[in-house]
Amino acid sequence: MKVIWRNGGAASKLSASSSAGQASELLLSSAARPLCPWSHRRFSSSAPQRLSSSAPRLLSSSAPQLLGSAISKSLSSSASFSSRRFLSSSSSPSSVNILEPSEDHQLLRKMVRDFAEAEVDPQAMDFNRIEKFNVPLFKKLGELGLLGITVPEEYGGSGSDAVAACIAHEELSAADPAFCLSYLAHSLLFVNNLARNGSEEQKHKYLPAACSGDLIGGMCMSEPDAGTDVLGMKTTAKSGGDHYVLNGTKMWITNGMTKVLATDLCPCALVLRSQFLLYNTGTIDGESTGDIFLVYAKTQAADGSEGLSLFLVEKGTEGFKLGQQIKDKCGMRASMTAELVFDNCKIPAENLVGKEAGAVSCMMRNLEIERLCLAAMSCGIAKRSVERMAKYAQERKAFGKSLASFGQIQRLIGDSYASMSAGRAFLYQTAIQHDLDNDPEVTGTNQRIETDAVKLFCCKMGKDCADSAIQVLGGNGYVGDYQVERL
Repeated sequence: MKVIWRNGGAASKLSASSSAGQASELLLSSAARPLCPWSHRRFSSSAPQRLSSSAPRLLSSSAPQLLGSAISKSLSSSASFSSRRFLSSSSSPSSVNILEPSEDHQLLRKMVRDFAEAEVDPQAMDFNRIEKFNVPLFKKLGELGLLGITVPEEYGGSGSDAVAACIAHEELSAADPAFCLSYLAHSLLFVNNLARNGSEEQKHKYLPAACSGDLIGGMCMSEPDAGTDVLGMKTTAKSGGDHYVLNGTKMWITNGMTKVLATDLCPCALVLRSQFLLYNTGTIDGESTGDIFLVYAKTQAADGSEGLSLFLVEKGTEGFKLGQQIKDKCGMRASMTAELVFDNCKIPAENLVGKEAGAVSCMMRNLEIERLCLAAMSCGIAKRSVERMAKYAQERKAFGKSLASFGQIQRLIGDSYASMSAGRAFLYQTAIQHDLDNDPEVTGTNQRIETDAVKLFCCKMGKDCADSAIQVLGGNGYVGDYQVERL
C-alpha cells in the first residue's frame, strides 16, 4: 500500500499495483492538494450562476438526426476512444460546469472514472454471468475513500457532499450498474443512514469499519407483502427492557448475502473460484448474510400505539438468518439479493437507532439521497448506452454505408443524448442544492419533491436510452459482449 494524499494528518491509501492507483498518483503529483478534499467544507455548495452554452439547440424536426450524426462522428474520431470524457466536458472560465462545480469534483470524477474503466468494467460481464458479488473489488472502494463518501471524517469517512456522491454513482454505474447497486446499498442505505441518524456510540463503533470495507452492510425495509407500502410492513420488535426481540421476514435485500457455495459456481466461473477463496474469510458456505444491517420494524408503546423503529442487527445474531438468495434476476445479477429472516432475534436495547417509533423520519430523510444517487446511476447507464450506440453506429456497415448515416439511427442517438443531457443537468442542479445535514424535525423542511422528481425523470430516461442502444445494436445488443445487455 502506498500513501497517495493526506488531509489533516489522516492518510488515504491506494493500491500501488492497480492501474487506477497509478493514474490517481500521477494526477496528484501535479497538484499540491488532495485528490478529493473529502471534506464537504471544501466543495462549493452555491448554485451556479449560469450554465454552459455548449448544449445543442434543436431547431427543427431534423435536429435529432443531425445531432445523432454529429455525436457518432465525434465519438469515433478519437484515436483512443473514451466517450465518457466527451460526455463530461470541462467548464470554461466564464461559466460554472454544473456537472463538476469545483476542481475537487473534477478530480473526483477522474479518479472514479479511471478506476471504473481499469477495474470495474473488465470484470462486469463475468460476475453478472455467474451472479456473484465481487467482494475484493468492493473493498478497493474503501481504499479510495468512496464507501464513506458522505460520512464525516471523524468517523472514518470522506466528508463529501451530495454532488460527490452522485459523481461516484454515475461513473461506477456506467461501468457496472449491478456492482454500483451494491455500493449504493452499503454507502447510502447503511453508512449514510447511520451517520445521520445514529448515536455517537453507534457511529464510532460501526462506521470506521464500514467506511474501510471491513464490514459490508445493507438496509432491510421491503417485505414479501410490503414493498412500496413500507408502512404496511409486518416485522415486529418487542421490547424486553434491556433488549428487543425481532420477528418477521425482509425481502429483496441488496447485500443480503455476500458469500456463495463453491459448488454453486457454474463451469464458466471456475477461473474466478480461486479469487473468491482468497479474499473471503472462512469457507464459502452459502449460508452467510452480509455483516450488518439497519432493520425497520414496528414497535408498540405502552399505550398500545404502534410506530416504526430502526435497529442495528449484526451477522451471527441468534435468530437472524438467510432465507434464500434471489437468483435469475432480469438484471443487476452481480448484486447479491436475498430474503432475510428474523426468528425471535434478540438484540440489545442500545441497537435502537434514534427514538423508538421515530424511524419514519430517518427513513424519509435517507431516501432523499438514495433517490438522488439512483438517478445518478440512471445517468451512468444512459452515458454508457449513448457511447456504445454512437460508436457501433459508425463501425457497423449496412447497405454499403455506416449505420450512422441512416436517419432512424441518428434519431435514436440524438434523442438519447438530448434526454441524457437534460437528466444530468436536472440531477446535478438538485444535488448542488441538497443539504445532507438537513433534519426535517429541526428545520421543518424537507427535500423530497426535488429528489423524487429527479429520480422519476432520470430512471425512465436511463431505461429509454438503454432500450435505444439495444435497437441500434440489433441482435448484438442482446448479448453480453456488447455491454448494453447488462444495462
